[in-house]
Parts: sequence; structure tokens; C-alpha cells
Amino acid sequence: MRLALDWGKARIGVAACDPGGVLAYPVGTINAKDAPLRAVLALVAEYEPVEVVFGWPRNLAGKEGPAVEALRGVVAELEAAIAPLRVVLVDERMSSAEAARKLAAAGKDSRARRGIIDQMAAVTILEHALERRRPGGPPHGRQV
Repeated sequence: MRLALDWGKARIGVAACDPGGVLAYPVGTINAKDAPLRAVLALVAEYEPVEVVFGWPRNLAGKEGPAVEALRGVVAELEAAIAPLRVVLVDERMSSAEAARKLAAAGKDSRARRGIIDQMAAVTILEHALERRRPGGPPHGRQV
């Protein structure tokens, strides 16, 4: 079982998967302004994942985006708090756009999407990570 985080300035989307790594599903949204690390640690204690997948911002050219500097500290804190669990960085390019497309295809209007877009972005990040773990898939990501 794995947890995935789509860490934003306002909200953090959280997703999880089944123990076999087949199905990713939304867990919830954390307010990023309200002790988010404590909330993440509570989810880690509840779900007992084998690793935490962290969406890592890259621009369309594949280079690290401007949000990276702020997130380096977040990842370092998270890694220290959950050691010996791994924090794995996974490219989150287009995860929000992909999540919005999926929600629109499911008939959710923009108002309904607002409340769950971050969770669905975390699902997308986790799906990409799980796909990379399957036999013959590309490398999973990099460990912090």
C-alpha cells in the first residue's frame, strides 16, 4: 500500500492504493495552511504505507519548476518524520490537467471539481508511480 501527495500552496491532495498496487483511489484533501505535516503523519500512521509518493513539480520541458525550492524543505521534513519509510519523487507534470479531464468526463462541473481536483491529481500521480513499478515499466522515480 502506498500513499501519494499532490502538495500545493493551498491544498494537498492525498491518494492511496490497494496492497497489490493495482487500484489508486482518493483519500482526501488537507488544508496546506493548517499543520499539513501533522495531518500527513496521521494518515501515514493510519494507512501504514510502504512508501510515500510525492508529486514533484516539473515544467513542460521536464525541468524542475519554480515551486521546487519551497518543496525541498517539505520533503526533507517529511522524510525525517517518517523514516525509515521512503519518500519517492514522481513527476507530476499535467497531473492536475489530467485529473480535470477525468472529472469532466465523469460529468462533474467546475464547482464540483474544485473540491476534489487535488485528490484526483494525487490519484493520477500514484497511478503513474504504480505503472512504473509494473514489470517492464520505466524507472519509478528517484528517492530523496
